[in-house]
Amino acid sequence: MRIHRTQLSGASRIEIFKKGLNHYPKASYPTRTGIFHEIQTEQAILHFNLNGEIIRLAGTGREWPHPQEWLKRTIGNDWVYYSTGGYTGVYETTGEYYLPNLPYATNNHIEGTPFANSTVSNLIDNWPEVLSTLAQDTAGADSAITEVVDTIMTNTTEALTLRGKRLHHLSNGPVSVLPPDTRHVDYQVIPLNISRGCLYKCGFCRVKNGHRFAELSRDRIDSTLDELAEFLGEDRCNFNALFLGEHDALNCGPSIIYDAIKRAQDRLGLNRSYIEGCHTFMFGSVSSLLKHDLQFFTALDELPGLKYINIGLESAHQPTLDRLRKPIPVAEVTAAFDRMLEINDASRSIEITANFVTGPDLDQAHYDTMLTLIRERIRTPRSKGCIYLSPLLFDSPSRARLFDFYKLKRLSRLPLFMYTIQRL
Repeated sequence: MRIHRTQLSGASRIEIFKKGLNHYPKASYPTRTGIFHEIQTEQAILHFNLNGEIIRLAGTGREWPHPQEWLKRTIGNDWVYYSTGGYTGVYETTGEYYLPNLPYATNNHIEGTPFANSTVSNLIDNWPEVLSTLAQDTAGADSAITEVVDTIMTNTTEALTLRGKRLHHLSNGPVSVLPPDTRHVDYQVIPLNISRGCLYKCGFCRVKNGHRFAELSRDRIDSTLDELAEFLGEDRCNFNALFLGEHDALNCGPSIIYDAIKRAQDRLGLNRSYIEGCHTFMFGSVSSLLKHDLQFFTALDELPGLKYINIGLESAHQPTLDRLRKPIPVAEVTAAFDRMLEINDASRSIEITANFVTGPDLDQAHYDTMLTLIRERIRTPRSKGCIYLSPLLFDSPSRARLFDFYKLKRLSRLPLFMYTIQRL
């Protein structure tokens, strides 16, 4: 791919096959990863993927909220606004320097309402108008540029809506929640279901569906892989991460998990991506973590790439588990926590992470028993094995909640962050 640049009318320009970073850095300034096409006008900077679909937007005028903030469009067709959060506690709270603000109800941590800003909402609604003269402005340009422009112009907002619906069809409906560890790849994952549903049907959960747990057949997994490869098209080179869905992929049999990872890496080209490394993310339950022996994790560790498995522990306090209607005894939660530490110590490429709930009405004993695990059960601080706190109350930022979070963070001997629940 050769970078092409051309000057359009006035201050506008287009640059195709622009090469951004080949990794996802932890940086407090805007970075762009992957290969993309860039159009810059007097009103906005627009980025398009290699299928000619809009993927990023940022205003260039004085009315834009902050020069280092931008909009990102997911493959599920949601717009996400990345804010600095004033750089006050964002990294300590989320593990990332930028805060994804979402257009749907979720567990917001730091108050902000960028979608209520008319400049932001107008750009989301009217970005196609910014391109209204693009074909005319690039007439007579290099044939590579005109070909890219023709593709961009076919990806109308209506076409992108249909694309989002097609992805949701392939993933059995919108992916209602991504593992928190997908923050390491900016939530840029390919969703491949190898199972449906979950084991417990916990009473507090607002993001999982009502399906009973069931493995999917190899034939169905293979056919979905073929459809995903066709769906991603030319932009496959910008993906290096896989999400094995739905809500408890770890409960599948070993061969299903191993084969899905290997076949996905081959069929989707994850290990040949422009972006270095290869990642697999999945959810697991207390029961699925305990049912697999260490031999399973040793074999998983030998597969290419990094593997992140997120386990919903929720609480180490039996009355809280009962209140949450999570049908497991606290002894199993403790055993799963110990297994997490054991696997993390023994594995080169696997990281098990865990979730606990937080909320204003929870018993103090819930937090005391959690600290028993994440502090007293560990002699020295560890960098591996993140703990995520998931608020029971959605869409209600609270200074008091953050104050309690920072108090726990100071005491924890494992990395501790707030869970930003994001869908796809």
